[in-house]
Formats: sequence, structure tokens, C-alpha cells
Amino acid sequence: MTPTPKQLKILISIRNFRVQHGYSPTMQELADQLGVSKVTIFEHVEALEKKALILRARNRARSLEVSPTVKLPDESKPTSYPIVGTIAAGRPIEAIENRETLELENLFNTRHGTYVLRVKGNSMIEDHIADGDYVIIERRETARDGETVVALLEDGQATLKRFYKERGRIRLQPANAAMSPIYVDKDVKIQGVLIGVLRTYSRGAVSRSSNN
Repeated sequence: MTPTPKQLKILISIRNFRVQHGYSPTMQELADQLGVSKVTIFEHVEALEKKALILRARNRARSLEVSPTVKLPDESKPTSYPIVGTIAAGRPIEAIENRETLELENLFNTRHGTYVLRVKGNSMIEDHIADGDYVIIERRETARDGETVVALLEDGQATLKRFYKERGRIRLQPANAAMSPIYVDKDVKIQGVLIGVLRTYSRGAVSRSSNN
């Protein structure tokens, strides 16, 4: 069933909160975020439950979750760009006779699902990930040494760093010689692994696929 515009805002807010924090928002946090009363949120949540658009465990404050069958508008708009040729610095463009199309949705498609975060800061600048870039994250709870991950820290903040297992701890390594690594225990919560980067310029956009 289709959500109303207000219900859609709640679905998006729940999804975004879970991505950012690694757990679900409370009714009060949703109310504060959307600038409405807690009663209003309760009413919409009940309506969304009846439509089977959200999942909720009774008697648990942080159990709101968007149903896995729901496709939100910002997750279901494929973007296509024509590939007109190949180019190397200093050489003319080599035309492609059979016109191809680059589908961003397919380029970053994984069986685990993906989401996008906007980068704030320059802790990963030496990996060519700059402030304002968009990173494509594959939803995963485990990572291999050297992969760049979204890790949830004890203070509730999420950080983008390279992941390394060490004896008795995890090292989250920035790609910036001016910054020190973060050390956490073995139970650090991984929220995803970097699979690509998008950067916009004044005259267009480029995407860079990454397997770091």
C-alpha cells in the first residue's frame, strides 16, 4: 500500500536514523526530528503498521524498522549516463561505435544492498576521499583487513576508516598522515563497507568505483 506524503517522511526518517546510528529512533526522536507531536507520530506509525510498511516489536523503544519490501523514492531512481568513448590524459577520445550506457544503480548493486553517506572532513583524503564527497556503502556487518568501513563508535558517532584487526583490538586507520588511528575493542559495530565514491564538480559529476 502507498504511504501518504507525511508517512513517507517518517519512513525516510527511520531509514536515515538507522543508517546513521545503527539502531532505530524512538517515537520522541522522530517527533523532534520532524517537528510534530509524539501523538502524531504514534498515529502515523500505527497506520504504517496496518499498511505493512514498517515493522515494530511491542514493548521495545527502538524497534521501528522499514519493511524490507518497501522501496523508498530515493532508492528506486536509476541514473543513466551514455558512455561515448574512452580517454587517456593527453590523447584524443576514442569513440565507441556501439553506444553503451552507464547505470549507476547497476554499477554499485550488491546482494547486500547499498546506501549513500556524505563525507564530512578530510580524514580519508590520502585515499582520495574528500570533504563533500558521497561514498557508496555496501550493507555489511563484517569486513576484511584493509577495507574501508563505516564503524559505529561507543559515543554513538559513525566514522569512515580503514579496518585492521590487531591482537585484542581493532584499529580504525585514517588515510591522513596528520591524524592518529582510533583503537576499539573487538566488538566494534560495522555498518557497511565502502564500494564506491561520487564527487560532483561545477560542470558535472564523476563516479569512482573502489574495492578498498
